[in-house]
Amino acid sequence: MYTVELYARVRRAVQVEGKSERQVAREYGLARETVRKMLQYAAPPGYHSANDTTVIRFEARVALGANY
Repeated sequence: MYTVELYARVRRAVQVEGKSERQVAREYGLARETVRKMLQYAAPPGYHSANDTTVIRFEARVALGANY
């Protein structure tokens, strides 16, 4: 997983300093596709489970008036 700082440095190098994606990939030892993805997101995408229904179930119980 890459840090938020690395994302910021890569984004700054390309968007502010005007370096090419290929050059930045070489400087930081990243794949060009990784640099491309870093430019799409301001911060690393976080982990989340596609099957996380715990919150939904809790909210449904609260809506039905269950006491916690």
